Amino acid sequence: MFKLPQFPAYATFADKLGWWLVRAGCVAVLAFLLAPILVVIPLSFSDSSFLAYPIRGWSLQWYRHLFESPEWARAARNSFIVAPAATVLATVLGTLAAVGLSRTSFAFKGLLMSVLISPMVVPIVVVGVATYLYFAPIGLADTYFGLIVVHAALGAPFVLTTVLATLAGFNQNLVRASLSLGETPFRTFMRITLPVIAPGVISGALFAFATSFDEVVVTLFLAGPDQVTLPRQMFTGIRENISPTIAAVATLLIVFTTTLLLALEWLRGRRR
Repeated sequence: MFKLPQFPAYATFADKLGWWLVRAGCVAVLAFLLAPILVVIPLSFSDSSFLAYPIRGWSLQWYRHLFESPEWARAARNSFIVAPAATVLATVLGTLAAVGLSRTSFAFKGLLMSVLISPMVVPIVVVGVATYLYFAPIGLADTYFGLIVVHAALGAPFVLTTVLATLAGFNQNLVRASLSLGETPFRTFMRITLPVIAPGVISGALFAFATSFDEVVVTLFLAGPDQVTLPRQMFTGIRENISPTIAAVATLLIVFTTTLLLALEWLRGRRR
């Protein structure tokens, strides 16, 4: 049988060239995606009253205006009220649902999973309209409680999926051994199960926090004047009066979100 000649040197060169081309393509795509975000950062240090390039001078006046503005202060306070509360609620419910689903098997388990993760796939406008039509008649619109409940429902699927992925490698014999030695189910969960799945719980909580902190569509439907969050305040500012203060807020949010992602990546390393 005739065999084609082998050219190891050319094959190695072709592999290296293809590898470098793939890396270059990935870097180009990443730069294309990040460019619209990064161009906002220099604008926040401009001394101009308009969002425009080239930048003729540099100033911190928009950060000073941000921290001195009562509207932005109220929006920041509301964001740090709603997002942590929604994160705690989403983390508790998502973790309990994941533990329950991982330990049981029943006929409609797949259907239940689809329902629980549906907030991740249903268009957010549909969620906003549906929750407003449901909450308005019972008096939960324009309230912190209603906003927290909806944000928790949006964040719980992230906790559910991450904790379920962590529980896939969990040894259930540890739980059985603890129960056989006379420990209560609650203490078994707190002392054995929770420490093992903690990286997945924290990762899901970070996703839930980011989801709640950045959410604007549902907030537009449910929040009243007293529940305006940072994303809604930014949306209002862009629609009514574009100011470089928005660029300052965006820069701080970029730094904040990047810190969350770095913390998440660190947790993934700890999990491995």
